[in-house]
Amino acid sequence: MGAWGFLKTQFVVHLLIGFVFVVSGLIINFLQLCTLPLWSYNKQLYRRVNCRLSYSLWSQLVMLLEWWSGTQCTLFTDQETVSHFGKEHVIIILNHNFEIDFLCGWTMCERFGVLGSSKVLAKKELLMVPLIGWTWYFLEIVFCKRKWEEDRDMVINGLHSLRDYPEYMWFLLYCEGTRFTETKHKISMEVADKKGLARLKHHLLPRTKGFTTAVQCLRGTVSAVYDVTLNFRENKNPSLLGILYGKKYEADMCVRRFPLEEIPEDELEAAAWLHRLYQEKDALQEQYIQEGTFPGPQIVPSRRPWTLLNFLFWATLLLSPLISFAIGIFASGSPLLILAFMGFMWTASFAVRRLIGVTEIERGSSYGNSAVKKTN
Repeated sequence: MGAWGFLKTQFVVHLLIGFVFVVSGLIINFLQLCTLPLWSYNKQLYRRVNCRLSYSLWSQLVMLLEWWSGTQCTLFTDQETVSHFGKEHVIIILNHNFEIDFLCGWTMCERFGVLGSSKVLAKKELLMVPLIGWTWYFLEIVFCKRKWEEDRDMVINGLHSLRDYPEYMWFLLYCEGTRFTETKHKISMEVADKKGLARLKHHLLPRTKGFTTAVQCLRGTVSAVYDVTLNFRENKNPSLLGILYGKKYEADMCVRRFPLEEIPEDELEAAAWLHRLYQEKDALQEQYIQEGTFPGPQIVPSRRPWTLLNFLFWATLLLSPLISFAIGIFASGSPLLILAFMGFMWTASFAVRRLIGVTEIERGSSYGNSAVKKTN
């Protein structure tokens, strides 16, 4: 391990990175709060400003993946499909097996210029998570309780409000509803047997209501559905904590584009289309496990410098006064001030660790663990 690799493993470095992310996030949230009056005056200006403010926060996490850990994301698709990226509104369907699958998706958003305007159908609990949920609120993210009887009107209204979004928008759907675990998979396949649906080996049974509603509400705005199947080479199971420690992974993403005209307008037919899609995704995952690769040509989009430059801006702005302040505190020799400063830094570290904990599989949602849960 060289000096650079050793530096990536040091707690004090992680602490400083976390400090920059948390404090810059609070500043960004405050600026977003200040933009609220714009909504009634100029809604589209409000949206464009918040896209850029959100980018300034989320790109710091993308920077950790691209520049800090050096993780490489390879697309398995054709050039014709890539030519559409960043030039149309789309719905993204991504498998939900890994702690950093969202970060790989964000990396592709960043490389094609749509990170700030990316959307997701998210569980409502995330709205209360500092930085993450607060930023999403200003981005008009669609939240749900995952109980369709209660969610229907909220989801439909949220989707309809996005029909005139001024920036190209990638709307991410995890149709499985929750992250894959063996326990959830066993229960999901029992439901598939009861409903006479095809069993899946590497995915949970997709929940169709969110997908069919998104297609219905965004038809005329969205041009296509991108199906993305993600896996990691050497059968690795990466984590956000591993990224923070500078571990390098190689992500492979098979991307297929389906023009929205190919998606049936009828709700039942669209649901059946989604089930067939997941059977195809399952076959792609099986091929990857057997052969170590997805079919099709490989394309590696170039990383852009903006994520790194954005982080360096915030680090320069926030760490310079912090270091000067710390020197003054320790030079004062006051035990009370020193303890207060150490307590503040510990709190910042704890906050970052809790944010990382949101992504951890073993601490993830129990949604899907009960056999009595309804599957649409």
